[in-house]
Order: sequence, then structure tokens, then C-alpha cells
Amino acid sequence: MKRVLLKLREALFSVLPITAIVLILAATPLVNLDKTEIITFAVAAVALIVGIGLFSLGADLAMMPMGEHIGDGLTKSKKLTVLLVVCFVMGVLITVAEPDLSVLAEQVSAVMNNLVLIITVGVGVGLFLLIAVLKIVFSRDLSALLLFFYMTVFALCAMLIESGKNDFLAMSFDSGGVTTGPITVPFIMALGVGIAMTIGGRNGNENSFGLVAMCSIGPIIAVLALSLTAKGDLSYAVPDYSIDHVLGSFGETLGMTALEVLRALALIVAFFLVLQFTILKLPKKKIFTILIGITYTFVGLVIFLTAAKVGFMPIGFKLGGQLAENRGALVAIGLGLGMVTVLAEPAIHVLNTQVEEVTEGGVTKKEMMIALCIGVGLAIAMAMLRIIYNFSVLFYLIPGYAISLGLSFFVPKLYTAIAFDSGGVASGPLTSSFILPLAIGACSEIAPDSILSLAFGVVALVAMIPLITIQVLGFKAVVSQKARKRIIMNRILAADDEQIINFSWE
Repeated sequence: MKRVLLKLREALFSVLPITAIVLILAATPLVNLDKTEIITFAVAAVALIVGIGLFSLGADLAMMPMGEHIGDGLTKSKKLTVLLVVCFVMGVLITVAEPDLSVLAEQVSAVMNNLVLIITVGVGVGLFLLIAVLKIVFSRDLSALLLFFYMTVFALCAMLIESGKNDFLAMSFDSGGVTTGPITVPFIMALGVGIAMTIGGRNGNENSFGLVAMCSIGPIIAVLALSLTAKGDLSYAVPDYSIDHVLGSFGETLGMTALEVLRALALIVAFFLVLQFTILKLPKKKIFTILIGITYTFVGLVIFLTAAKVGFMPIGFKLGGQLAENRGALVAIGLGLGMVTVLAEPAIHVLNTQVEEVTEGGVTKKEMMIALCIGVGLAIAMAMLRIIYNFSVLFYLIPGYAISLGLSFFVPKLYTAIAFDSGGVASGPLTSSFILPLAIGACSEIAPDSILSLAFGVVALVAMIPLITIQVLGFKAVVSQKARKRIIMNRILAADDEQIINFSWE
């Protein structure tokens, strides 16, 4: 019980800032929310706290131990083929079951078959998870792999522009963020730790990160490739975000969310149990603890996702529409909301805890959170500017990835791996269910005919900016370390000779 209360306390401090900003805005002339909307949002915020707290506890008890045990057990078996097949199948199954991917598929159902898109993206994630595992096993450089695959991404972008299908660009990059959701991230990150720690070596800590980064590229390439085959115009109809509609379909939303989370967790648990009876053979006590953790994860995620869809999605859309009347306020408030939204992303806390543990305090939770808050805040502000001035997302993505990939050759490899993982983790379900509706609301007022090309892309920016901010943190650490060494050396060289003790034999 004490552990549950501790997690709820952490969740309270995570959700409180974004709740406070929205409620303060509701008391200003900038935003006009009615009583029903305010009460719904407040209740959803409380539910969000409970959901994050239970999910975080479940991740500690089940998702991360499962990933570590699978990575550790399969690596110790010394059967590389089995390890690769399991990782590929797990990557496909988890991705196909990820709730956010279904939402993306619905947006493009007019020109792409839903099932084809979901399976293609799943295979893309599975292949890139396999590549990421091979990178750990053979100790390959993450920076070189990222450079190669992002060059492939932008080559596909050029082909898409040449074919006149520019509207697909932002959505394709968004897919990289939505497919690394709250179910996949803890498991995949822990899988990397299990494999890297078992293999060992001097790059063990660095190799434990990077799996989420690689798995974020697969969906982008998959959707870009599918977009090249799409026919006809892609039309986007703004969903009904009204509070009456959302509350009226509460039961359906709760049921669908529970079914999606159950399906995702069931696939992971079923596969884990197969491995348990064939390879792992863990003690019954550990299995019992994992099952309890799965229960916490299920309940927490259902509460979190339902609260986000019912309470945060309609409020985000309305905020965006009303703030669009004051464009300076839209950018400034977008910056503020971005900085506090990341605090409430459930998988962020899993990432920060793992970073602090693996680096043995070299990178603290506080440093990670500050870097992520600044990065996501800047990303949302930049997204609002793009809506206002109507330009392609590539004007951000090309220089952004050029800077982040360039930095990867100058900062410690561990920071690069952490940074690229953070991009996928930061663009979580709250970004999709609050920030994306905020952007859609603003775009529906400013540029209603360009919602797909302008409002979409905000998730891509949220996934990109932390790559730069966290690597800058790494660059700062390197410079500081060199400065400290220089100061120590100068003190030694400037020391008074009389203070030097000479030993001689008499």
C-alpha cells in the first residue's frame, strides 16, 4: 500500500501543472469553458493521477521485469536465431495491438486499407527491433545506423513530394511516435537492458538504450512507403469533440479502451508464458508478482486512456480553437502546455528511472525531466507557428534531424542512445489525445482546409526536439568534465614547490 501511495504522489505532481494551467486559462477572457467541461476535465485529471500511479507501479512489477527476463534468458541460451525470431514476433504483436496505431489507421482508411497499414507498420517495428538487437549483439554504432536509416527516410520523403502526395508527410512522421506507446516502451526498453547486461562488455550501458529509437523509424518508413501507393485525395474530417458527444459515448469509449489494452497485454503475457515454460523457467513467486503487476498495468492504462479521451481530448480541441483568435497567446500557451504535458506521460517516468539506474546517477531524473520539458515545450510552440504561417513540416524536420544526427558524433554515445529513445517516449498517449486535438482545434480556425498537412506533425516534432536537448545536455557534461580536469591540472602545476615533500634515504 505504501508503494501505491508513493506512485500516486508522484503522479499527482506530474498531472497538477497541466491541470492548473487549463483551469487558470478557463478563468481568463482567452478561454471560455462551461461548467460541464470544467467538471469533466477536473474529474478526468483525478482519474489521470490514479491511472499514471497504477500504471507506473505495474511497469515496475511486470512490464520491465518481463522484458529483462526475456532478454536475459534468451541471450543466455546462446541461440541467436531464437532470440531474433522472438524479438521480431514480439515487435509485430505489440505494435499491432497498440491502441494509438488503430487511431492512425482510421485517419487514412479512405486511401489505405486499415489492416494492411497496421500489419505493415507492425512488420516494420518487428524488423527494426530485430536490427536493434543485432546492433547490441555485435556492438555496432547506433549513430551510424540512425544516420543511414534517416537518410532512407528523407529519400522516401523526396519521392513522396515528387509524386505530389505531400499531405502524407506529417502523418508518416507522426506514426513513429504513436506506435511506441505506453505498452511497448517499458517492455522494449527492459528487453534491451536484459540483453545488454547479459552480453556485458564496456558498452553495456550504452547498448541498453536505442531499441525504442530504432523501433520509431520502422513505422515512418512503412507509412511513407505505403503512401507512395495511395490513390486519390486524402480527406480529413474533424471528429466530433463536443463534450456532450464524448460523455454520451463514455461507456463505448471505456469498453473499447479496456478491450484494446487487454488485447495488447494478453499478447505479451501469452508470449511470455510460452517462453517461461520453454526457456526461462522463473520461480513461481516471480511469476505471481508479474501477474499482480499486469493487473495494475491493465487497470492503470484503462483509467489513464479513458480519462485522456473523455476529459482531455475535447478540452484540448476547444482550447486550440479559442486560442487561435490570439496567435501570440497560442504560441506562448502551447510552449507552456508542452512543458507540463510531458510530466504526465506515463512512460516518461519509466524512462527517467531506467536512465538514472543504468547511468548510476550520472544522468539524474531531474536533469532528464528538465531537458524533456524544454524540448517538448519548444516542439509545441514550433508546431503552433507552423499552423499560423502555413509551411511544410520538413522545414523543421530536415535541419532538426541534421543537428541531432550531427551531435551524435560529438557527444558520448550513451547520451545519443538515451536522446533518441526519449523522442519516442515523449510522444505518448497524452500528446495524441490532448496536444494533437489542440493543434487540430487551432488549425480548424486558422487553416481549415489544411488540417492533415498542418495540424498533424505535432507528434513528430515532440519526438524530434528531445533528440537535440538531451544531446546538448550530454555535450554540456563533456565540456564541464574537461573544464574540471583543466582546473585540477592547473592547480597541480601552480602548486608551491615548498609544499612538495621530498623523501630521501639517509
